[in-house]
Parts: sequence; C-alpha cells; structure tokens
Amino acid sequence: MRYLPHTTEDRRAMMADIGITDIQELFKDVPEEARLDSPLDLPSHADELSVERHINDLAAHNTVAGEVPCFLGGGAYRHHIPAAVDALIQRGEFLTAYTPYQPEISQGTLQALFEFQTQVALITGMEVANGSMYDGSTACAEAVLMAGRVTKRRCAVLSGGLNPFYCDVVETLAQFTELVIEKSRPDAPKRDHHDTLALEAHVNNETACVVVQYPDFFGVIRDFSNLSTCCREQGALLIVVVTEPVALGALKAPGDMGADIVVGEGQSLGVGLSFGGPYVGFFAIKEKYLRQMPGRVAGETLDSNGRRGWVLTLNAREQHIRREKATSNICTNSGLCALAFSIHLALLGEDGFTRLAALNHAIAQSLADHLTNLPGIEVLNGAFFNEFTVRLSRAAAPVIDELAEQRILAGVPLSRLYPDRDDFTDLALITATETTTESDIQALVKALSESVP
Repeated sequence: MRYLPHTTEDRRAMMADIGITDIQELFKDVPEEARLDSPLDLPSHADELSVERHINDLAAHNTVAGEVPCFLGGGAYRHHIPAAVDALIQRGEFLTAYTPYQPEISQGTLQALFEFQTQVALITGMEVANGSMYDGSTACAEAVLMAGRVTKRRCAVLSGGLNPFYCDVVETLAQFTELVIEKSRPDAPKRDHHDTLALEAHVNNETACVVVQYPDFFGVIRDFSNLSTCCREQGALLIVVVTEPVALGALKAPGDMGADIVVGEGQSLGVGLSFGGPYVGFFAIKEKYLRQMPGRVAGETLDSNGRRGWVLTLNAREQHIRREKATSNICTNSGLCALAFSIHLALLGEDGFTRLAALNHAIAQSLADHLTNLPGIEVLNGAFFNEFTVRLSRAAAPVIDELAEQRILAGVPLSRLYPDRDDFTDLALITATETTTESDIQALVKALSESVP
C-alpha cells in the first residue's frame, strides 16, 4: 500500500462505501488453500548485475526452439524471420507511433494497417479485412459472436478439428451472450475421409454458423465448398479458421470455397514463437457484413489537395460509439505484430510466398516418409500441409518427454490437449517447416527408433 497515493482516511472511506471493514475482505472469494500464509521468501534487494546473472541462469533452463531440432506446432509455428523485419519494426516511427485516431499525425501507421488488410484479403480470398485482432483465438470467438448478430440465431457449431484452445475461448465469450455452442467430437485423421458430411448434418434453420479449421488441428485438409453451400441454403455462415497462414501459399483460398468469414493467427509471418505471444489475429469477411465486423478498418482517401492519404473508416469499438451499437469491446489491433506480418509478406512477394509454402510441404512430406518406414509409427493423414498426426505403438507423452531430455522437441502429445480421450493417448502432432533441416529429421528418426518398439 505504501506506493499508492491513498491516505488511511481515503482507504477507510472507500471500504465503508462498499460495506467492508478490513482490506482482507476483498479477497474472501479466493480459496483458502490458494492464499499465502506468510510473505514470499524473496531477497529484499540485489544489485543490477546480480539480478541480470540470476535471470540469465533461470533462462538457461529453457530449451530454445531455434537451438534444437523442433517439430512443435499445434497453432504456433517456427519459421525463419528475415533480419529486415526486426530492423524495420524497431524504427522509432513505428515503436512510438501515436494510436491512429488523428490521421494527420498517423499516416505511416494507417498505411501499414491498410497494407496488412490488403494482404490478408488477398491470401484469404476475401473482400474486406480489418486492421488485425489480438490473436487467432479471440478473432475466432469474435467471428462466432458476429455470426450471431448477422443471422439473429443462437446455435454455433464447432468442428471437432478446431484447435481445442480456440474452442475454449469461444465457449468463454459465449457465456456473455445467448449463444449455444455445439461441439463436434474430435476424431483422429483417416486417410480416406475428407468430406464434410458429418458437419453438414448439424446445420439447420437454427444454426448461426459452422466453424472449421483449415488445415484442421490434426493436419487434415478438406475442401469446404459443399459445406459452404449447405450453410448458405440454411441461412448460416461458414467461418474458416487458419492457424498456419503459410499454408495459404499452396492451398485453395477459403474465400474461393465460399467462406463468409475467415479468421486466424498470423504469427507464422514475421512474429517469433515468443513463449506464446504477443501474436496477431486476422479477420476477413464478405463486404456485405462489413458493418458487423469487429475491429478497425483503415481506408484510402484523398486530402483537400488531391494527395493520397489514409484514415480510419470503421472503428466500431465501444470506446468510440454507443455501447449497444458496438461490435466488440476487446478488439484493439496488434499493430506492431501486424506490421511485422506485412513486412515479412512484402519481402517474400507473391512468388516467394508460394515457394515458401511449397518448401514447407516438401520438408514435411520428407519427414512423413521417414517416419512411415519406422516400425511402431503410423502416419495417419492422407493429405497434409506441414503438420500431421502420427500413432505410436506406446503412449506418446512419455516418448516426447524422453526425446526432450535429448534436446529434441518431437511434437505435441494429443493426450495433453485431450486428457479425457483414452483413444488419443498414443497420438502426437508433428510439424516441419523451412527451418527443419535434414539433420533435424535424422535426429528425430534415430531417437524415435530407439524409443518406440
């Protein structure tokens, strides 16, 4: 309390106003077992050099993805980021730019958002995109809420192939609305099963939207054109979630399949793994839904002298308009990460983007071929981009732990994300990108051959 500007009399008056007599009453809802009985046993102070050494010592316990063979994915992917990206985003004009409500002093920031929107619209095959969201999971949840507003319906169907963390975020935000969430059962990939008939059976005249992932969480690639037709006939919206945007350099664009809303995580382009954030969500739509889209949209215009310039043309946050008219209250954009995304994609160019996608798939296919030849390992996917599911002849989690001790990050055990599914115990999700070398693959193959009978 010593650092707060309130006097004892101030605090006493505030407590009286809310009907308590002791400050500890504010914490009565915290379970007793979660409270500290005594102050933390921490040193009272240390000099800067000592603290720096201590923090570095703690950091040395981490296994850094870029320093070992890394096959992690599941919604966050390790890609090579050109040095120019960091060099440009650290320029003072970008790091200290004023938030773009006053266009006369924010032209650079507004133009960067405009470029980001244009790139997202192009790679997703959609008509309009906003200036970014917090991350892919909140963009997904906001898309579901938007579908409820557009259709005036209450039921949202989530595919079993949607990232389970995204499902959690959708369900959390839906608690504050009248939306009912219907989740399909997640299933392991099957080589000969790529249709969407099971999802189509869930769509009826009460469905607000169907949410699918592309490629899905298990690496499966499906064409959602038939599902889109089914949704349109029933008056529902199709929401396509993309957690690996590099895949859009090789696959059919969601907009070309009839998607109404495309959202996703842009981390793969320009943004490092960074222990899970900050990341950048993207959000693209058909233009007819523009007024219901959350976030902000930067538009191109002409000034009084006929010169090209940029302004915010849509900003429907509750901070700026009447609350009942707002589309969202958590939809601020991730400006610096969006800028990194745009710089990386601009450096690649269209040809470089497609070549990067082709390289990712080729390396992943090589990895899958190596694993297929190992006894005790089965690659389940018939088609994939750079991520696929394998079945091991023993539980996957201890195998991955054993390989981590050998400084090989071998993938994600699905039992960690689906602890209630006994049939997922032997499954693991494995990813390869352009950063995966032949020696990385050989190290994984050798370690697995010794760990999996």
